[in-house]
Amino acid sequence: MDAAAIAPDWVQRLLNAVTADPEVRWTDAQLQEHGIEPLKLRRWFKQHFGMTFHAWLRTRRLGVALGGIKQGESIDNAAFDSGYESLSGFREAFQKSFHITPGRAAQSEALLFTRLTTPLGPMIAMAERRGLVLLEFLDRPALTREIEELQQRYGYAVAPGHNGHLEQIERELAEYFAGQRTTFDVPLHVPGTPFATQVWAELAQIPYGQTSTYGAIAARLGKPGASRAVGLANGQNRLSIVLPCHRVIGADGSLTGYGGGQPRKAFLLRLERAAVQLTEPLAF
Repeated sequence: MDAAAIAPDWVQRLLNAVTADPEVRWTDAQLQEHGIEPLKLRRWFKQHFGMTFHAWLRTRRLGVALGGIKQGESIDNAAFDSGYESLSGFREAFQKSFHITPGRAAQSEALLFTRLTTPLGPMIAMAERRGLVLLEFLDRPALTREIEELQQRYGYAVAPGHNGHLEQIERELAEYFAGQRTTFDVPLHVPGTPFATQVWAELAQIPYGQTSTYGAIAARLGKPGASRAVGLANGQNRLSIVLPCHRVIGADGSLTGYGGGQPRKAFLLRLERAAVQLTEPLAF
């Protein structure tokens, strides 16, 4: 579920006000005038969006500007329309947020992101026009590195927003956690090295409710001595749950490393096994 959709009334009223007048800067004094405690708001946004309200507000404004630039609007107009009083200030903020200049952004692929609420904690989902690119738990230590790689190596301009792929993964993820979905249909786009993409393709073949090992995956790839390399590629998977790296365990059956944490890995495996048992026919 989108974090904004479960926001308490006082946060929802603020989000509605931002939508109605996106140019308002919302100082602490203005927040207090609306009955909102700035520290409480900061904590809520850090927990559910991974950033403070004011950082989210800046990113949102820049995201609107990015959308305008992608649609052919001039950089000057995008800057002033998004509330910036100087072009240099806009360029600096834009590059700091998106790790790309406004000029290059006009030629780049937009990678839109939203944050989702799950029984295992908040997740971030990112998608471009070709499909879902990233789905990770917000507290994953490697998340910052993964996003920087998408920006710097693959040239994405990352901005908050929604598209059909993000809406689809939100629905499918809710069904998965409810035990009602065993496969994901959302289109995927997974840029990576040839070996990594081969490993990720093997992950997609591990049946729901079952497990495999690094050694077994290496053998299926025709590289029986590459268990360690398979493990590294497994850890580089950016699509948690959808490409089920949680179904890969140690040769001795142990729950080996998982970027989202072993308690989450154990939960996901229990969830799937329980759902499979419910659908198995009774033996007479």
